[in-house]
Amino acid sequence: MKIAMIGQKGVPSRSGGVEIHVEEIGARLAKSNNEVTVYCRKSYCDEIKENHRGINLKYIPSINTKHLDAITYTLLASLDAARSKYDVVHYHALGPSLLSFIPRMFGKKVVCTVHGLDWQREKWGKVAKKALKLGELATAKFPHKTISVSESISNYYNETYNNDTIFVPNGIDEKISIEASEIIEKYGLHKDEYILFLARLVPEKGVHYLIQAYNKLNTNKKLVIAGGSSHSDDYVNKVNEMAKENPNIIMTGFVNGNLLEELFSNAYMYVLPSEIEGLPISLLEAMSYGHCCLVSDIEQNLEVIQSYGYSFESKNSDDLYEKLKELLDNENKILDVRSKVKEYVNNKYNWDKVSEDTEKAYKALKSK
Repeated sequence: MKIAMIGQKGVPSRSGGVEIHVEEIGARLAKSNNEVTVYCRKSYCDEIKENHRGINLKYIPSINTKHLDAITYTLLASLDAARSKYDVVHYHALGPSLLSFIPRMFGKKVVCTVHGLDWQREKWGKVAKKALKLGELATAKFPHKTISVSESISNYYNETYNNDTIFVPNGIDEKISIEASEIIEKYGLHKDEYILFLARLVPEKGVHYLIQAYNKLNTNKKLVIAGGSSHSDDYVNKVNEMAKENPNIIMTGFVNGNLLEELFSNAYMYVLPSEIEGLPISLLEAMSYGHCCLVSDIEQNLEVIQSYGYSFESKNSDDLYEKLKELLDNENKILDVRSKVKEYVNNKYNWDKVSEDTEKAYKALKSK
């Protein structure tokens, strides 16, 4: 099959879960004798190349502002896909899916994957939220098949739109821990000496709750906040202001490669205080490294951790403080989760299975 993917910022990239999802399934689909083309936003790509892991890369210009970037890129990508010889055009996320009707008008089979209910995110103003809400409606009405990365979001679509949305989660590759080296040189961090938060610095990830809770703790564990801006510079500035009074809070900015692996490998525990999620890949990664994770009690986080982690009341920094203190004071609780979480997450969330299920959805459409 000839498959096009639209909506992601680019490949390769770790700017968000959508980009990781597209790269991982795209590479596997290409390996299964499909021709996969990923439309990349030119402004996000450090390196311009024709192919990555068997995926054809096509670069599209955009107006790189908070409100115009996605829609201008998506329009140009959709028009190009409509006149190209693709069997399936696969849109990712609500905003880009607004224009998924374009290739359908030209006879293409269209699939949309919902990675989260983006209109709920605080960084968007009223106009953008309305556009994303329309994107939600578009993902239910325009494509031949709607996919969701979360069971709870699939249930929401089925109940709200009577849409037979299928659940195909994000995945994970088994992670092998590596020794601390670069993080010792750069930050003075050794194994088990820090609590880790690793995600984009946007309001809905809730790192401000974590800083508030951490500042109440009496602990020798440092707090590492790893992540960069995503059209959220005002929020990043706020977080930096909150953190600067405490020398034990380390702000790394965006990380990838070996530095990312070292931070995951050597953390004492991982915390994700998010208000909104689809299915967080950073949480899957932390669990695949064998970490005990403390997460907000939103449905999508609880869906992932099951009984293999701990939770606190979402948006409640006082409860987060209590749960952090309890885990820091009771190492056995940390060790108990570590002993079983890695096997659980690697068995349940697997990129090979995600790719196979996605390809099955394509083939079912092609046969109609």
